[in-house]
Amino acid sequence: MTTLAMIRHGQSQWNLENRFTGWVDVDLTEEGRAQARKSGALLKALNVEFDCAYVSVLKRALRTLWIALDEMDRMYLPQTSDWRLNERHYGGLTGLDKAETAERHGADQVKIWRRSFDTPPPQMAPDAADNPNKDPQYARLDPALLPTTESLKTTLDRVLPYWRSDIAPRVEAGENLIIAAHGNSLRALAKEIFAVSDDDIMGVEIPTGNPLVVEFAPGGLNVQTARYLDEERATPLPKI
Repeated sequence: MTTLAMIRHGQSQWNLENRFTGWVDVDLTEEGRAQARKSGALLKALNVEFDCAYVSVLKRALRTLWIALDEMDRMYLPQTSDWRLNERHYGGLTGLDKAETAERHGADQVKIWRRSFDTPPPQMAPDAADNPNKDPQYARLDPALLPTTESLKTTLDRVLPYWRSDIAPRVEAGENLIIAAHGNSLRALAKEIFAVSDDDIMGVEIPTGNPLVVEFAPGGLNVQTARYLDEERATPLPKI
């Protein structure tokens, strides 16, 4: 079997504050760091020798990975950090309190922005302080690649080509990998790996700091087993 472990970062400060985060580079809370340590302990107990790790460029995912690898005593694993694994960009909702946003725009409208497959929130203003075009870590990218809002569909459009070109071939070659990323970028991967429909994928919720371990048959991407390592915090998985 070939093993892929996907970790949604631990609780971030804006998770705690119930704010739309997206591409804003907030850090983990103490609870988030504890979740990352537990993730590492759970992965260590698997007794799987991982070959490398992939991670977004956002510090909450990076720190989750570093803490988990430290707990595993595997800090030496090669790591590839790529913006295409970033969280979905929440556009003009970025930084807003979720409850207050529902009061202002109506719960039904916010549910559409959050849970529909292809309806994005309003765009972020070009001069907004959190616009990625102002962030030096994206300075080398073509500005046309930087989103000002995303739906899950457009998040898929950037995550899946990277999965298919860079990550999936390594799984097919038999390498055991870790991916540390975000709720929606991992949801995009789950849609591909488990062949989930556009309608059903919005019901897939990957909990923070709880590794989802997928085992593939040798030489391909045929899923054999999938499970969360922390069974007490597990959420329903798509059918295999």
